[in-house]
Amino acid sequence: MSSTSSPAPWLFTAALLFLTVVFLALGTWQVQRLFWKLELIARVDDRVHAAPVPAPPPPDWPNIATERDEYRRVTATGTFDHNKEVLVQAVTERGAGFWVMTPLRQPDGTTILVNRGFVPTDRRNAASRTQGEIASKTQVTGLLRITEPGGAFLRSNDPQNGRWYSRDIAAIAAAEGLVNTAPYFIDADATENPGGLPVGGLTVVQFRNTHLVYAITWYALAIMSAGAAWAVYRRRFG
Repeated sequence: MSSTSSPAPWLFTAALLFLTVVFLALGTWQVQRLFWKLELIARVDDRVHAAPVPAPPPPDWPNIATERDEYRRVTATGTFDHNKEVLVQAVTERGAGFWVMTPLRQPDGTTILVNRGFVPTDRRNAASRTQGEIASKTQVTGLLRITEPGGAFLRSNDPQNGRWYSRDIAAIAAAEGLVNTAPYFIDADATENPGGLPVGGLTVVQFRNTHLVYAITWYALAIMSAGAAWAVYRRRFG
């Protein structure tokens, strides 16, 4: 039987053409994701640099959404409950240490957890930074952040032993007996605290954007598959 009558070349060519279509679809999907990511980055940049607005009140809590609300600049007024502060492990540009998460009790009886900023490991004890414990009513300005449930990579939060690896609002509120707590927290801005600690304004606003690289890769594979299909066709049937 001659090679031209064998179904194998047809099947191989069809498989290559199928892969070409798949790679083109994947490349197009990555282009769509690229434009979505660029739009998201632009929206977040606008939020970060916009004038602050009041933190969402209780009626708005059920509608808080990451894409619409995260990194909005907000303000909240209340009194810190330093006795209920929680330390969450952190690695920042200043090294390893902790985020100081402190409940801000508002006049309406609700509570917002505030990430007041970073303290190094040797200053984790609140007694070593009492100057920073603001006792009077205060206003906080910062970025609205979405809760981080569960823990960090390979590390689960351990509320019973006071070990926190992520800012899990519901878990922290339950562990500290907080009620009427907002489902988000605020990353305080760089306004200096008395005594210099905690250090706010260390939020990293950065989005991984590799969609263009992936798109080019998929389109390159599509071209290679199409070229291989044409070569097989020319060789067998040309």
